[in-house]
Amino acid sequence: MDDTRNHRSLWTVTAPPRDFPVARGDLTVDVAVIGGGIAGLTTAFLLKRAGKRVAVLEMHRVLSGQTGQTTAHLTELLDTPYSTLRRDFGEKGARLAATSSRVALEQVATLVETLGLDCDFQRVPAFRFAETTRELEALEQELTEARDAGLLASLVRSVPLPFPVKGAMRVEDQALVHPRKYLLGLADRIPGDGSHVLEQTRVTEIHEGTPCRVVTDHGVVTATDVVEATTVPLNRVALQTRLYPYRTYAVAGPLESPLEAAQYDDSQEPYHYLRTQRVDGRVYLIVGGEDHKVGAEQDTDRRYAALEDYTLKRFPVRSLTHRWSGQVIEPVDGLPFIGRNVGSRHVHVATGFSGTGMTFGTLAGMLLTDLILGNESPFTALYSPSRKKPLAGVRDFLQENADVAFRFVADRLSRPEAQHLSEVAPGEAKVLEVEGQKVAVYREPDGTAHAVSPVCTHLGCHVHWNGAERSWDCPCHGARYSPTGKVLNGPAMKDLPSRQLPKLPE
Repeated sequence: MDDTRNHRSLWTVTAPPRDFPVARGDLTVDVAVIGGGIAGLTTAFLLKRAGKRVAVLEMHRVLSGQTGQTTAHLTELLDTPYSTLRRDFGEKGARLAATSSRVALEQVATLVETLGLDCDFQRVPAFRFAETTRELEALEQELTEARDAGLLASLVRSVPLPFPVKGAMRVEDQALVHPRKYLLGLADRIPGDGSHVLEQTRVTEIHEGTPCRVVTDHGVVTATDVVEATTVPLNRVALQTRLYPYRTYAVAGPLESPLEAAQYDDSQEPYHYLRTQRVDGRVYLIVGGEDHKVGAEQDTDRRYAALEDYTLKRFPVRSLTHRWSGQVIEPVDGLPFIGRNVGSRHVHVATGFSGTGMTFGTLAGMLLTDLILGNESPFTALYSPSRKKPLAGVRDFLQENADVAFRFVADRLSRPEAQHLSEVAPGEAKVLEVEGQKVAVYREPDGTAHAVSPVCTHLGCHVHWNGAERSWDCPCHGARYSPTGKVLNGPAMKDLPSRQLPKLPE
């Protein structure tokens, strides 16, 4: 890929945005939904259809966050193996996880049909393939668990890929969709009759009560219930110890010869996931993967380089025209947290979707709608944020939170990367020491310098520079900021404070 590549996802360049208004003054609704991605828009649409007045509050533009960076697999093949789910949640829990995923997929299919949405929805098989004997043995074990959970799965030796494999688990009746076209169709149907979709409206405080008050930078929204459909809940410290943020990457380019439409996942470490998408008469291949913990790597360009190498060597693609990254939130025990927040009566959360955000984001909208309307759901207990699974994910919990504690201390004690502004080249960023204080400095290609505090406004960890994405990333809980310190990703709600720099000598 060269410098002419498009750094936006294939979805954002093939479905123009809508212009929704900014909040103007105070507002009263039945439900305030924070976040304009798949979970927020699905929740708001379903509640509006049920007769509720809703307000969607999006910090940036609708679908500009993580939903805009997805690869859009609608699937029952979850990131957590069914063998693990059965061990930690029992046979019933594993079956409920599979059933709820199927229900979410069919909800999308139903909305596409009943609303007449032109969003490239198609049912396809999914292949989780193995290239080594060891990988195939692991797949054969998982196949039994997946079947027991209710998936229409089989072992096949032939996979429609342009390179040999040992075999694959094939799962029938999964789906692909253009996520932006689909969700803009829902968003268009929310405003009116007392409901609103509001962009560029940042939530700064949430006060639970009767009613709840959601404070934004443009006024106060009063509501009976609040839904936090953000990547991670805003400043919910207790829940965040059970959520681990990772960056994931994707590249796309036009295929030179046909590839069967399907979902494809390999069994490598790090793993890769693939699909096709037709755009203006050409079929594109999308390849994702190369995940890493947020803030753990500065040279993120090498993640894109690895995906480029993987794609160009294996598939009939001559050039990669798009690349993008997204934020994946891994839950401690392998399933999302969807429901009333711990200790809350009227504040609901939806987070921890792992790599299946389209499926779990849709499920979140359905579950939260049932909760707010007072309807029973067989999935409520399985996904409850208050659930306690003492043995599930203990190792990850200890390791991830030990890493947070380490970063909190180590970054404060570490030496600055430079002592003078002259050591920061145009287009680069470093942490400097200025008058005894650390300062995060980014220089634009023309030499203009921007200096901000390196202390994350969430819980005080120090941010790290992400070179490929040009952002300051917090390794503790995944908050991300622009080069000038503006919040890009929660859980932070406040920008990084600006800092003064001495002038360079003439």
